[in-house]
Amino acid sequence: MLKLNRLTDYAVVVLSRLSKQVGMVQTANEISDGTGLPMPTVSKILKLMAGSSLIESHRGVNGGYSLSRGADSVRVSEIIEALEGPIALTACVDGTTDQCTIEGSCPMRGNWNTVNDAIRTALSGVTLADLLDPGEIFPVNSLSKKTNRGPISYQTS
Repeated sequence: MLKLNRLTDYAVVVLSRLSKQVGMVQTANEISDGTGLPMPTVSKILKLMAGSSLIESHRGVNGGYSLSRGADSVRVSEIIEALEGPIALTACVDGTTDQCTIEGSCPMRGNWNTVNDAIRTALSGVTLADLLDPGEIFPVNSLSKKTNRGPISYQTS
């Protein structure tokens, strides 16, 4: 199963909180209170993401964190890579530092890159704004929404 770790899931929650007021500085305590996430978890996420281009860290008395740009320009792939590193299903991808014992004779060597690229492309096509309003990427059939009878099926003769 392809699964994101819990910290990445929580990072989306933190970023969604920051996206409510782009550019506004919020403290870790405010983010924790506003999301219901434990303060140590929020602090860890903010520390990991501070090195990315997704959030900005502000020092001083009025310090805290802010989203660096609007939710519509924050790609899901960026969030994942900020917390988990490069998006890849397997360790045997171009540029990896992991060593495989059969790398030299493996018939699949390099072929997983196509799959990894497809997943990365798909995740790059989804933004934080899409996650906040899933109707934008998964629109509901407007007719079934109006009638509450589900989708209409057509019979062909």
